[in-house]
Amino acid sequence: MLKIWGRTSSVNVQKVMWAVAEMGLAHERADAGLHYGGVNEPWYRAMNPNGRVPVIDDNGFVLYESNAIVRYLAAKHGTGTLWPASPQVRADADRWMDWATSTLTVPMTPLFWGMIRTSPEKRDPEAIEAERLKTEGIMQILDARLADRPYVAGDTFTMGDIPVGCLTYRWNALPMPHGDFPNLQRWYERLQERPAFRTHVMLPLV
Repeated sequence: MLKIWGRTSSVNVQKVMWAVAEMGLAHERADAGLHYGGVNEPWYRAMNPNGRVPVIDDNGFVLYESNAIVRYLAAKHGTGTLWPASPQVRADADRWMDWATSTLTVPMTPLFWGMIRTSPEKRDPEAIEAERLKTEGIMQILDARLADRPYVAGDTFTMGDIPVGCLTYRWNALPMPHGDFPNLQRWYERLQERPAFRTHVMLPLV
């Protein structure tokens, strides 16, 4: 059976859990990371020398890096759905997964940590505002992309929507001003219609 290590509050674990739920895969999940610990234990470092979550063991095949895990599971179990049959659409979905990591995560990580995982007396309001504005600019790219399509890679929901969707939930849930992004909002409303998204991503920010 598929085994997953990682805490549900991790955005990277949420990507994997969302994908697993979309495909209805039988699995077991064990908490790891932050206050759950485990990630510095020798047995865990043998699976992931970076000591991060998530990690999966799929009947002896061990894999880390959340986007790689989503791609692997989609290729194995989601051909024609999460894993588009068209090479062009698949590359497009793949591109948006990488965009989430290389572009959107860059300001979102310090923004999230500054607002949620830093105690109020230690927060830097100027730094938080700077990252908020950077994120707004990046969200304009996503909003423009969604002007003529319901999902990031075209007409159907794919693996490309998963990393972007997880980060968009966090952005939307942060207690701060948000710009007007009508195309992004329509897409986000579509995501909220998916039970797997509501169950594994729309969780309290901690």
